[in-house]
Amino acid sequence: MHRTLVVTNDFPPRQGGIETFVKAMTDRFPPGGVVVHTSSEAGAAAHDAALPYPVVRDRVRTLLPTPGATARTVALARAYGCDTVWFGAAAPLGLMAGRLRREAGVRRLVATTHGHEVWWARTPGSRALLRRIGAEVDVVTYLAASTRAPIGAALGPGARLARLVPGVDAGVFRPGGDAGPVRRHYGLGDAPVVLCAARLVPRKGQDTLVRALPLIHARVPDARLLLVGAGPYEGRLRRLAAAHGVTGAVVFAGGHPHADLPCFYAAADVFAMPCRTRRRGLEVEGLGIVYLEAAAAGLPVLAGDSGGAPDTVRDGETGHVVDGRDVTAVAARLAELLTDRHAARVMGDKGRDRIRRAWTWDRTYDTLARLLQ
Repeated sequence: MHRTLVVTNDFPPRQGGIETFVKAMTDRFPPGGVVVHTSSEAGAAAHDAALPYPVVRDRVRTLLPTPGATARTVALARAYGCDTVWFGAAAPLGLMAGRLRREAGVRRLVATTHGHEVWWARTPGSRALLRRIGAEVDVVTYLAASTRAPIGAALGPGARLARLVPGVDAGVFRPGGDAGPVRRHYGLGDAPVVLCAARLVPRKGQDTLVRALPLIHARVPDARLLLVGAGPYEGRLRRLAAAHGVTGAVVFAGGHPHADLPCFYAAADVFAMPCRTRRRGLEVEGLGIVYLEAAAAGLPVLAGDSGGAPDTVRDGETGHVVDGRDVTAVAARLAELLTDRHAARVMGDKGRDRIRRAWTWDRTYDTLARLLQ
């Protein structure tokens, strides 16, 4: 029987889009077909005990391709008889590939990129490491054409690339959920709600939403902005809300487990994350699973024009793609969606139909399984 070793730092209970991606894939391997090697995380013991496959936690908080960590990964591959390896994020753990092939007899290695590798690709020192990864694994996957170009150039002409995109469980993320608990808990009442669920960091564009809120209030006076997520940008966002006189209209809900997110989508009227490329092209949005989840939940989606984010929306049909720095444009689009409920509902319906046809986890797993063969 074939068995795959998944090597990753991005695994629950840690929260984030990559974590969701990796967990959705590991859950779909056949019984006995997967082992996970990942880093330590608070609350991991209880989480891992409920899974039907082994999760081996390294003693470090961040797994790096050091000689010691690589030796432990090699030993794990041998102990479990793993003949294939999937690196949940190519850089830097893909640097383990050579030793896994030579010392553990692994015959097939696949490494997945998510967007942060663009930084590696455009930085001289790390670019050389990325090229080494490309030379030692069999396939490097990418999310979108916008990230494929710089990553592919760094990997070199001999690297094989394949597209591997995330998906959504449309049975979990669906319209018609109970909005009551979230609306009551956060005092939203019957107000129109713009939801952004993302880590609070500058790239995600929550500051643009806060700046846009006074303009939205000119047309939708009772609109509220619900920010779900935690991160280092929270203090800055709170000060920005105070400076724009919208403190009472911005709700900071904090970070929540992925399983809680359907309740927040149910409480929203529109989803918006006006992400933008930063640091002269080094920092981009890889894709954005939250856009797909929101669409599956029947919400119209406003996405920024960074990286692969535009791939998640059919502009003008399932939502809008905007310049994440253009406050006026963001405000205008959101005000339109909040005032024209029929148009918003049509967009949400079309978005869900698109997700159910083309963005499923089963389809993604089938692609990964073929790449591992």
